[in-house]
Amino acid sequence: MKVQNKLTHFSIIFSSMVVVLFLAGCSVSPPKNPDDLCAIFFEKDDWYDAAVDMNDKYGVPIHVPMAMMYQESSFKAQALPPKDYILFGLIPWGRVSSAYGFSQAKTMTWDDYIKATGNSGADRDDFADAIDFMGWFISQSHRRMRMLNILIITKDGVAINAKPFVKKRG
Repeated sequence: MKVQNKLTHFSIIFSSMVVVLFLAGCSVSPPKNPDDLCAIFFEKDDWYDAAVDMNDKYGVPIHVPMAMMYQESSFKAQALPPKDYILFGLIPWGRVSSAYGFSQAKTMTWDDYIKATGNSGADRDDFADAIDFMGWFISQSHRRMRMLNILIITKDGVAINAKPFVKKRG
């Protein structure tokens, strides 16, 4: 009986370790060189495929949501906004917003995306879903604001009147 109990105990510990290692292997690490879009896509070619799909679907240039994602989450799948504190900053009191994941989409906006696209299995910590969300969000914002011209200021301080960056569908 003692041998059987030891084997059962060992089996439980071994199974637990396998599960932990499996789950750790599922996490997505940020790219090694987040400042270089080509290096990102060379390292993570499935991200490139998802970005191209987003571009084909919504007409948003790939560099736009990638720049936003870099700014919002630094390409961290489980990024969260900072905690809010009370009592002179001593006691943590939840997060400042419900933003989460690569795109830092808030819960209500993410729910709108799911409802509008029918992508009920979408997750904010999945890159393909996050970049699809960003393409949807940017194209919706563009449509709603009816931005016909975009003024770009270069590093040299030169103003350039650019065409809209979202392709017209039709």
